[in-house]
Amino acid sequence: QVRMVESGGRLVQAGGSLRLSCAGSGRTFSRDAMAWFRQAPGKEREFVAAITWIGGSTDYTEYADSVKGRFTISRDYAKNSMYLQMNNLKPEDTAVYYCAADLNNKLTRTPVDYEYWGQGTQVTVSS
Repeated sequence: QVRMVESGGRLVQAGGSLRLSCAGSGRTFSRDAMAWFRQAPGKEREFVAAITWIGGSTDYTEYADSVKGRFTISRDYAKNSMYLQMNNLKPEDTAVYYCAADLNNKLTRTPVDYEYWGQGTQVTVSS
């Protein structure tokens, strides 16, 4: 059974930092594009960041404009895991954060292109 489990979400003050983790099991995600999405109450799920292996020891990453310069996506292939380092958090970053995997390695920003999803972890940023 393929599983993706997020962790690391909590309540933090504005300006603070958090590191989210996504642990995969039941499948090796090394050849898949992986991404973080988030969903705030009453809003659609939105793209945050994505990462994919492009050869050798090189990853390619993309970020939503709203998080560029503040968030960093990374992955540990040996641990089949992905991370999101979030710095200078703002109240508008409050949402449930989900990790996802795209088996076709397309690195898209569209949720429907991702086949596997975690259950989400809540990030709340207080002002």
